[in-house]
Amino acid sequence: MKILALETSGEAGSVALQYCGEVQSVPLESGPAQSASAIERIDSLLAAAGCRLEDLDGIAFSAGPGAFTGLRLGCGIAQGLAMGAGIGVMPIGTLDALAAQIQEGEVIAAMDARMGELYWAHFRCSKGIPFPLGEPECVSPSNWQPVLGSVCSGIGSAFKAHRGALNPGIFTGLVSIFDDRTPRANEIARLAADRRYAAAAIDPALAAPLYVRDKVARTTVERLAQGGKA
Repeated sequence: MKILALETSGEAGSVALQYCGEVQSVPLESGPAQSASAIERIDSLLAAAGCRLEDLDGIAFSAGPGAFTGLRLGCGIAQGLAMGAGIGVMPIGTLDALAAQIQEGEVIAAMDARMGELYWAHFRCSKGIPFPLGEPECVSPSNWQPVLGSVCSGIGSAFKAHRGALNPGIFTGLVSIFDDRTPRANEIARLAADRRYAAAAIDPALAAPLYVRDKVARTTVERLAQGGKA
């Protein structure tokens, strides 16, 4: 499949193009320049592959959880490009993409959510494809008690950002921890091309970020509606 993918859920954003069986990706600039750099990088990737937006099977984006501004940015770009090209979009869970960096076994994917909280979800991976074992949650590090399998890995920034607040049993119960990993557009593209995830392609008009921290998300939307800042 030919998939354009965007990962803008955090500070280390990226875009990727899966085309002719290969995935090419480039990082995005951080901060306010991320939006402009995303369009530039997308144009460059398509041009290098000799591909038009209309040639794509879909545009995938990191749907969340993550930074609200970043999630809205990725969703908005995917919607705009897909509508113009007449193709569908594929919302991919940010924690799914993080877990997809582990090839086999059970995985606890956990990201720093700021505000003294973390996002996490439990998966079982097979050949780099994660199968959810529960819904993503936003919890306080001190109250986090994930049920770990006998052979379970951890991945994501929460293990480093909240190390002092986490139950020590979490670290002793995991066979390996990759606390320097962040979600990447590579996995967004790869998952969108997988049959199980590709089946979730939707009309661009229906695309929306996944806000696990609902109360804060509603407050942010209300502020924006009143002309405030996110």
